[in-house]
Amino acid sequence: MTPSISQLASLVGQTITLSGWAYNFRSSGKIFFLQFRDGSGRVQVVYSAADLPAEQWDALKSLTLESSVTITGLVKAEPRAPSGFEIQGTAFSVIALAPEDYPIANKEHGPEFLFDNRDLYLRSATPWATLRIRDRVFFSIEQFFHEEGFIRFDTPILQPTSCEDTTQLFSVDYYGNPMYLSQSGQLYSEAGIMSFGKVYDFGPVFRAEKSKTRHHLSELWMMDAEMAFHDQAMNMDVQERMVKRLVKDVLDNCQAELKILERDTTLLERLVNEPFVHLTHAEAKRILKEEGLIEKETYDDTYWQDDMSTEEEIALGNKYQLPVFIENYPAEIKSFYMKKFTDEQGIVRARCADLIAPEEGREIIGGSQREANYDALKAEIIARNYPLAEYEWYLNTRKYGTVEHSGFGIGLERTVRWITGNHHIRETIAFPRMLNRSTP
Repeated sequence: MTPSISQLASLVGQTITLSGWAYNFRSSGKIFFLQFRDGSGRVQVVYSAADLPAEQWDALKSLTLESSVTITGLVKAEPRAPSGFEIQGTAFSVIALAPEDYPIANKEHGPEFLFDNRDLYLRSATPWATLRIRDRVFFSIEQFFHEEGFIRFDTPILQPTSCEDTTQLFSVDYYGNPMYLSQSGQLYSEAGIMSFGKVYDFGPVFRAEKSKTRHHLSELWMMDAEMAFHDQAMNMDVQERMVKRLVKDVLDNCQAELKILERDTTLLERLVNEPFVHLTHAEAKRILKEEGLIEKETYDDTYWQDDMSTEEEIALGNKYQLPVFIENYPAEIKSFYMKKFTDEQGIVRARCADLIAPEEGREIIGGSQREANYDALKAEIIARNYPLAEYEWYLNTRKYGTVEHSGFGIGLERTVRWITGNHHIRETIAFPRMLNRSTP
């Protein structure tokens, strides 16, 4: 097996050969310091002119940023080095010499420039660390669900109906007929649980929301899970265990990446062992008002029935310093498929919850108990003026052997943004698609 920088701890005292890229370098007389990366990590390689053939030393002195190279050297422990290791170089060769005008040089660049050159910016330390954590989160979610007895159930990206807000659909021509890019695989997963019991899907979804905030992407990755014979309390329990698991996995396996990002992990470490906070929508609104957590001139009936704003979600995260389940939103502001009940004030509410992450993470999960009654679900579709014929297949899940069931979706990029501490969600996906960005 070919060695890599990530394996240096087990290779101390050995002479190894690695292939990768020169991301920085400097020389001091007859000593050359090469900052080398191979995809798995970064390490300094120190060369002495006395130890190299003249042609190899000349190749080093002619090196340019991001040239691909092969190095050979002795692995040494070095506590002062960021990686904890250093390589004493004994051989060097160039695979491909890069031009001298590498755009992403070691100087300050604005975000627009960096994302105009995202294909090259991906090589830099911050996106490298962020996207490796993204990979860990993806892997941990998959592991969690398989251990919990779920199967992966891939749902269509091209869909004939809307799962949620029809104003946020991207339409495409499908052999002369209109189709839509998926907002969510949920409706199809609900059909899947009637065969498999517990399913999840994990793939790209698309939201045509014309928003330029740091929280929104037009193309994102979503994990949707559905569970037969689960009520909303059981649903939230699964969500909490999943979030604790994936955060712990990142803390255990991505220490180098978190260090690069200078991420303070105090709250992440805390939430792994402490229960999440539960508030009803009414309780959350009351706390925000009574404790003056947000600035608001008036608190009319609209305030008590509204969705949570960005400022309100951030304020609740700051107050509790833990993830917060906000439960039982007014049904009229939630999706048609959610089970409803009437509270003691006579307000019709949905049996649902959004999970709000602290540290300005905002909503990372939305979930609910689904309406299992055929007549009630059909009446809601009609009341919202949705085309009933297009939902007949979905209603069949209630017509033939309906059961109590629930589910949720977690946004991968929002979760990664929170865990990594990145300010903008565009950092959390390799090539972001946003209202004002469609290239490269």
